[in-house]
Amino acid sequence: MTGLREYLDGPHKAVRDLVRDGLAANAGLLDAGLELSRAEYRDKVLEVLQQITAEGHTGRGFPKEYGGQGDLGGFLAGFETLAFGDLSLMIKAGVQFGLFAGAILHLGTTRHHEQYLTDAIEGRLLGCFAMTETGHGSNVQALGTTATYDPATEEFVIHTPTAAARKDYIGNAARHGRMAAVFAQLVVGGETHGVHCLLVPIRMTDGDPLPGVTLSDCGAKLGLNGVDNGRIVFDQVRVPRAALLDRYAQVDAEGNYSSEIENPDRRFFTMLGTLVQGRVSVGGAAINASKVALTIAIRYADRRRQFGAPGSADESLLLDYRMHQRRLLPLLARTYALHFAQAELVEEFVRLFGGEGVKDDHDQRALEAQAAGTKAVGTWHATETIQVCREACGGAGYLAENRLATLKADTDVFTTFEGDNTVLLQLVAKGLLTNYRESFGKLDPLGMARFIAAQAVEIAVEKTALRTLIERLRDVVPNRNDAADPDAGLRDDAYHCGMVRFREAHMLAGVARRIKGGIDAGVDAFEAFNRCQDHVIAAGRAHVDRVVLEGFLAAVQAAPEGAPRDRLKELYDLHALATIEAERAWYIEHGRLSGARSKAITALVNELCAAVRPYAGELVDAFGVPGAAVDVPMVVTSPA
Repeated sequence: MTGLREYLDGPHKAVRDLVRDGLAANAGLLDAGLELSRAEYRDKVLEVLQQITAEGHTGRGFPKEYGGQGDLGGFLAGFETLAFGDLSLMIKAGVQFGLFAGAILHLGTTRHHEQYLTDAIEGRLLGCFAMTETGHGSNVQALGTTATYDPATEEFVIHTPTAAARKDYIGNAARHGRMAAVFAQLVVGGETHGVHCLLVPIRMTDGDPLPGVTLSDCGAKLGLNGVDNGRIVFDQVRVPRAALLDRYAQVDAEGNYSSEIENPDRRFFTMLGTLVQGRVSVGGAAINASKVALTIAIRYADRRRQFGAPGSADESLLLDYRMHQRRLLPLLARTYALHFAQAELVEEFVRLFGGEGVKDDHDQRALEAQAAGTKAVGTWHATETIQVCREACGGAGYLAENRLATLKADTDVFTTFEGDNTVLLQLVAKGLLTNYRESFGKLDPLGMARFIAAQAVEIAVEKTALRTLIERLRDVVPNRNDAADPDAGLRDDAYHCGMVRFREAHMLAGVARRIKGGIDAGVDAFEAFNRCQDHVIAAGRAHVDRVVLEGFLAAVQAAPEGAPRDRLKELYDLHALATIEAERAWYIEHGRLSGARSKAITALVNELCAAVRPYAGELVDAFGVPGAAVDVPMVVTSPA
């Protein structure tokens, strides 16, 4: 479809094409996980990573003075595009350049940049991002590893005090990493100052662990076996004072701790906020993995025949069956919607982080919430999409040679790394409820519950705003007249946006009322929050659904006139109505849908699937997935 691929690729089309060419040149890596031993596969992934590093792709987002190209947007676009190929390669790149080198860049200062950054972005210093522990994943503030300052030697002593404090699932730790960015509780003068990050060597150049460091292999995983995930235990390991990445907090030689950010919670979330790039990248990669699966499944369905009309000698194409359309085409529409939501997120991320740094705390927290929500919804979408595509391809989809099995295994962990999706949606809802107030940075339910309990006036304002929204929706969401004309306005953009906005506002106000009501009745604050945690998560999801829908609509309106815009508008309508259809029980419960109108939406979704079907192949072609990644045997051997 003329112009659509260029529109999807956006301003970084040239970078995306370079990565596509590189993936095509290394197409053999796609089979390495099936043909090589785990150790050989890991080394092969490293070999290809070092090749693309030498070509300059991985350093694209780093400052020019350290060997980069100063192109953060291009770096993110290139990373997302790596998801069209072997996902172990993409994750290995993410660990090395997004996490390890990113921690040095964002948490360190000039001395760290000058000493380590060039070697890290050119792949000479391979590193790890040692945050997660056996006993603590999402709750980073409660990590058990300690970094205790010894003023007599001007060193920090890194220690793993319990089995639960062992660093776990750490990429690059089992085989290739020589240094780790270690997150630990900083103890100075007997006082704990919270979690900070230090650079700790873990392995000698010959591969052996350094004294006091115990390294072990996590072994075989469900997927991503080209990444050497490992475990790290520290036994009184000493590092110099300069090992502390001290952009936000400093310790002088005498053991005096200082920070420009006095509030420890705000300091903690500021430090973690600079690492939001990982969530941005993983969300985009998951969306691109969905594109690979859909390209395979839709091309297969457009060639594979099965059954047919009674009395006819001709069998019908799978994609001509309504149910097959229903399975694949709404997912295709949602993939387009998420693509444009991701593009908006990347644009905002580059605006905030691509220059001299973040200037506005409100903007940063809004970005963090947007990244959390997009990552959660995008990775859940990948899990669902790949599974549906596998089923839609029958037994052939189960064969490893047709790639869906590997895609399914490799993307499964996306829903829990870089933040568990359920926790991330809680973060989204928390940000909305508190309006990013400075004094309530903690994510714990107790802090949020106490805040909401004190906000009776704000809740009243929220209810007033909700009533105003409902009044506006009366003209957009028919009720009494549905039976007379249930199809009226179903393809109206204002109707779609009004429905998702109503759901978001209603759910947020409802959460606030429930928590306050529980506390007013004498329920413990933590318990009051816990009783409606499912409501909190649903409110976060409703917000993301609205953001994604409106992002898709904006992209349609900005698209070139002609076929691209017309095709995208049809996909937008399909996505919007399928989103409402998926929540129709809620809308009926809350008086926003009649039975007749609900049935009309289902009928129109069917009609839109039929309308999209003739050019579904062109829509997946526009993704630009390299041929080697999708020219799988079940597609190329099926008769056209």
